[in-house]
Amino acid sequence: MELEFKEQQTRHFVENKWIDLREVTYTMPDGTASPPYYTYSRKNYVVIVATDEAGRYLCVRQFRPGLGKVTTEFPAGGIDRPGERQYGPDSGEQEDPLLAAQRELREETGYVSADWTRLIAVPSQATMADNWAWIFRARNCRPAGGQRLDDTEFLNVLALAPDELERRIREGGFEQAVHIMAWALDKLNK
Repeated sequence: MELEFKEQQTRHFVENKWIDLREVTYTMPDGTASPPYYTYSRKNYVVIVATDEAGRYLCVRQFRPGLGKVTTEFPAGGIDRPGERQYGPDSGEQEDPLLAAQRELREETGYVSADWTRLIAVPSQATMADNWAWIFRARNCRPAGGQRLDDTEFLNVLALAPDELERRIREGGFEQAVHIMAWALDKLNK
């Protein structure tokens, strides 16, 4: 059975440097028209499961507009692309994901590591988005000076013992799904 939908019409609601939010209609495999699908393009990003020399998880707390509240999560950030547009299907023209992870860990937490492992790269939300999350583990992180935050970043760093992080995950106090997946992958790959 044919499964692929054929794109028929695309209408862009917002299309700028940061995002392409669109309505797309398709012809489905049986030949009928689909209802509208709402999709978006955003930049690829990294998530870092970082532990310090004592085995505590380095986390950040920051406001997340989608939830309208402050969340606890792992350090993370965008993978830069050359040029004006910072998103789109992965053409290979982007910052090396490991270098982006190392940069983001240093910027957001003030920590560095010499022990890095790539765990996985996964679509961040395949139903609606075309961007990818690159998950890395950084062990034995050590302080290397203060944070170097971007102009729009306001966050606090905290180091959580493994049992405290697990408690927060179970109780809903660690809200990012990709970050929870990263933590589970880290536990599987120890």
